[in-house]
Amino acid sequence: MDKLVERETATRNPLVAAPALAVQFFLIPLAVVAITVSVYVGFRSLLADDRQPQDYLNEIRFGGATRRWPAAYELSRLMADPKVRADKSLAPALVKAFRDSSDDPQVRRYLALAIGRLDPPLPPDGVVELTRALEDPDSETRISVIWALGSSGDPAVVPQLVPLYSEPDGDAGIRKMVVYALGALPGDAQMRTLRTALQDPVVDVRWNSAVALARHGNHEGIDVVKQMLDRPYVEHTVRREVRQDADQDPVADVMISGLRAAAFLKDDALKPSVAALSQQDKSMKVREAALEALRQIG
Repeated sequence: MDKLVERETATRNPLVAAPALAVQFFLIPLAVVAITVSVYVGFRSLLADDRQPQDYLNEIRFGGATRRWPAAYELSRLMADPKVRADKSLAPALVKAFRDSSDDPQVRRYLALAIGRLDPPLPPDGVVELTRALEDPDSETRISVIWALGSSGDPAVVPQLVPLYSEPDGDAGIRKMVVYALGALPGDAQMRTLRTALQDPVVDVRWNSAVALARHGNHEGIDVVKQMLDRPYVEHTVRREVRQDADQDPVADVMISGLRAAAFLKDDALKPSVAALSQQDKSMKVREAALEALRQIG
C-alpha cells in the first residue's frame, strides 16, 4: 500500500509532469509551425522568379514556341517598373527582338507593349519598326502597335495613324485604339478625325473620342462626356460582366474615364453631375474620382 501511495504521489508531482506538458502544449505546436513555414518558404522559392529582362530576351530569342510568348508577356509586365526602364540598353534589344519575331504574332503583341512602355522618346528605329507593323495581318498585333505608337509621344506618327480610322471594313477595336492613341499624342493634326469619331456607330469609340478631345482641351465632346457620367445610361450600354475575383467593374471604368475628361475640361456644365457622383454613386472608386475631378474643376 505504501508503495502504491508513493507511486501515485510521484505520478502527480508537477515537477515530473512539467516536461510532458511542455512537449504537449509548446514543443509540438512549435514543430508544426516550423514545418508549415518551411513548406511555405520552399514553395515560395520554387515560384519566385528573379529573372532579369535580359533573361526574358534570351528566352524569346532561343526558347521553344511554348516558352517564347510567356517570356514576352512577363517582359512586358516587367517594363512597368521605372527601375527596369532606366536600363538604356533595353530599348535597342527590344526593338531587335520585335524585328526578329515576325513569325510569332503573340510574341510581337507583347513586345510591342514592352516597347510602348519605354520612357519617351522612343528610339528612331523603334518608331520605324512599329510603323511598319501597322500593316501586320494580325489585328491584335496592330492594336498593340497602335497603342505603343500612341505612347511614344511623337507627333510625327499621327499621319500614319489617322488613315487607319477610315479603313474600309475597319475593325472597331482598331478604330477604338486609333482614337485613344491620337488623343494621347500632342498636336492638332488629328482633331478632324477625333471629331468624326464622335459619331462612330460603336459607343466605345465615341467615348474614347470624347476623352481624347478633352485631353486636347476641346469641348466638342461634352455631350458624350455627360453620357459617360450617367450611371443608368452606362449600365444599359455596357454589356460586359463584372468580375469580382479580378476587382473589375467596367461600368465604373467608363464613368471614371468620363470624370477624368471632365477634369481636363473644367467645364461648369459638368459640375452638377460630378458633384452628384461624388456623394451618391454606389461605387467608392467613382466617388473618389469625382472628388478628384471636383478639385481640378475648382
